[in-house]
Amino acid sequence: MLEKLSHIGIAVKSIEEALTLYRDILGCSLEKIREMPERSLKVAFLDLDGTHIELLEGTGPESAISKFVEKRGGGIHHLCFNVSNIDEALESLSEEGIRLIDRQARTGAEGNPVAFLHPKSTGRVLIELEQD
Repeated sequence: MLEKLSHIGIAVKSIEEALTLYRDILGCSLEKIREMPERSLKVAFLDLDGTHIELLEGTGPESAISKFVEKRGGGIHHLCFNVSNIDEALESLSEEGIRLIDRQARTGAEGNPVAFLHPKSTGRVLIELEQD
């Protein structure tokens, strides 16, 4: 069902501060930064020889990322995997007893359909599915 790892989402307090590590020290290439005011979210898209990382910064106190950082501190937020058909994947996973956060796909940061699986049914790992 899963095709490949799309990206790793990392929650950060400040993208600008995190870029000092990921871009300047570790050598990841910054592809772009996108503001998503409808989700109180700012995302930096990084690449390291085909491995993609998203730095996620909450831009308001009610943002899911702001709450995550406040409660747990920064760190890995989710793993995202590509699927060829997100609707079929969600249906199949639901039938297997996987708890879905999103029963239907929504538009993700890159404009592709995405959906999240609840960490209570995935070994405490938040998993995002993305249809390319």
